[in-house]
Amino acid sequence: MGILDQLKNLFGSAPSVSQPPPTPEVAATAPTPPQERRQAPRIDACMGTRAIIIDDSKTVCTVLRKFLRSAGYETIECLDAEKGLTALQQHGADVVFLDIVLPGMNGFAALRAIRRDVNTRDIPVIMMSGNEQAMEQFFGTRIAADDFMKKPFSRQEVFFRMTRLLDPSGVPRRAAHPLAHSAAEGSAANNAPTQFLRAS
Repeated sequence: MGILDQLKNLFGSAPSVSQPPPTPEVAATAPTPPQERRQAPRIDACMGTRAIIIDDSKTVCTVLRKFLRSAGYETIECLDAEKGLTALQQHGADVVFLDIVLPGMNGFAALRAIRRDVNTRDIPVIMMSGNEQAMEQFFGTRIAADDFMKKPFSRQEVFFRMTRLLDPSGVPRRAAHPLAHSAAEGSAANNAPTQFLRAS
C-alpha cells in the first residue's frame, strides 16, 4: 500500500477532485449554481484582512485573487517564494496560500522560513499542489501547514478552507490541530465544483 493510501486510511478520503492532465493551466468560468451558494455560504473577511498568494502560475494567482477579493480580502500575488517572503516581511498577512512546486526555493523551504521567523510563525498557511510526488512528500513529512488544497480546486473549496481558519471575529487563525481533519472534511467541499484551476 502506497503512502497516499496509508494517509487516506489515517486522515480519511482526500477531496474528490480529478487529477489534471499534464497540460498548461486552464481556468474555466462556469457560473456558480444557486444550489452551491446555499450549500456553502461565503463568510466575508473583516476589513483589512490580507492574503498573500505564492504560486508561479499567473492563472492560479489571478483566480485566487478574484475569489478572495470578492469576499473582501486584500491580496498580494507573488510568483516565487523569495518574493513572497519579502512581501510577507514588508506588508504582513493574515493568511498565506503557498504552492509546493516553485522555481528556486520550494514551498517546503518557504514554510520552514515562515515558521522560523518570530514575526510570521503564527500566520496560517494553506499549501497547494497538483503534483502527486509533492503531495506524498507533504503528507509524509506532516510539516506545519494549517491546511492543504489539491489542485484543481473550486471556489467552494477555497472558502471551505478559509472558513475553517476563521475565529469568531472573522480573522484567520492557526489551526489548533493542523491537517488532522482536513482531508476527511474536504470531500464535502468539492461536491459541486464550478471553477477549476489546472496547475502544478
